[in-house]
Amino acid sequence: MAEAQNAPVQGGTVPAGSTTAGQIAVAAESTVATRMSAPPSYDVADFPVPHGREEEWRFTPLERLRGLHDGSAVADGGIRVEISTPDGVTQETVGRDDARVGRAGKPVDRVAAQAYSAFEKASVVTVPKEARPGEPIRITVHGEGGTAYAHQVIELGAFAEAVVVIDHTGDAVLAANVDYVLGDGAKLTVVAVQDWDDNAVHVAQHNTLVGRDASFKSVVVTFGGDLVRLHPRVSYASTGGSAELIGLYFTDQGQHQEHRLLVDHNQPHCSSNVVYKGALQGDDAHAVWIGDVLIEAAAEGTDTYEMNRNLVLTDGARVDSVPNLEIETGEIVGAGHASATGRFDDEQLFYLMARGIPEADARRLVVRGFFAELVQQIGLPDVEERLLAKIEAELEAAV
Repeated sequence: MAEAQNAPVQGGTVPAGSTTAGQIAVAAESTVATRMSAPPSYDVADFPVPHGREEEWRFTPLERLRGLHDGSAVADGGIRVEISTPDGVTQETVGRDDARVGRAGKPVDRVAAQAYSAFEKASVVTVPKEARPGEPIRITVHGEGGTAYAHQVIELGAFAEAVVVIDHTGDAVLAANVDYVLGDGAKLTVVAVQDWDDNAVHVAQHNTLVGRDASFKSVVVTFGGDLVRLHPRVSYASTGGSAELIGLYFTDQGQHQEHRLLVDHNQPHCSSNVVYKGALQGDDAHAVWIGDVLIEAAAEGTDTYEMNRNLVLTDGARVDSVPNLEIETGEIVGAGHASATGRFDDEQLFYLMARGIPEADARRLVVRGFFAELVQQIGLPDVEERLLAKIEAELEAAV
């Protein structure tokens, strides 16, 4: 697959003539919400009902949101949430007036604001200062039909380290907000798996606030659901923070899977790295990846890169991939982005088939290799094995 868009910038100022389809621009003022129809807000009334022509909604089939976007969705269903915490980690159910709820970031669209306005109780998981649990924190969200709204908070104290696995299964129309708050020097790895039933709808905003010298790693895996639209957002509370956003998705016939990311470099000397990969198969399979990185004027010494790659397995599938990089200061370490979409590499297939491997098996090997780099970074053998088995099952249908 050839790189469709690639625009690295390293050191010093942005080179003249470097603007590409991915939109590299030097701006005069903060543009964190330039592609949003309304400023961030906790109040759903502050957001107009989307009509599909707004930048943040133009790829989303609004009629498949089941009323989440226009206020007609009634909370008539439920989700079953089960949380398994190691020793020393606490879990609470709190009201919407708890100061920790919403601390990581405001809703940026009407569905996120609707979810924030409609949830009744939030779940708060706290890892105390300097704690390092020996086992992952496991959160299972199982849809039991109907429409539901939810809010989850995961907070790490200073110098704490934790791994969190969030597993979504069942059938639901779910709108949710998830907050990750990292104290100074903390390290958090989150693996969020969307393995919904075929008719499920899942729309969520993930807000991350990274403390001084803290490290955040997110692995987002999307397989199931009729429509899944996730909006991870990262900002920094102080200097020295790092964020790594990894994602993989397998979009099947008729599915709409949309991942819209924003990394807001609002503090100096922070870093981020984004790598998302997807495979698509079947008629009307539609994947959308929007990668926004903003380097604000105060964020000198930023080092950032983002990449999205897509592998189209059959005719009838569609990918929209848009990396965006906005730079307000020339004093950076490096910044760049890349996007590529293509079919199987004929040379790879020829190499394998020339060694006696049947074409169908060769195609499966190519796709496994395409995803293996990301799966191996999860670091949890049981989760890795499950995801590889899921990819294998998808490939059986694909090739």
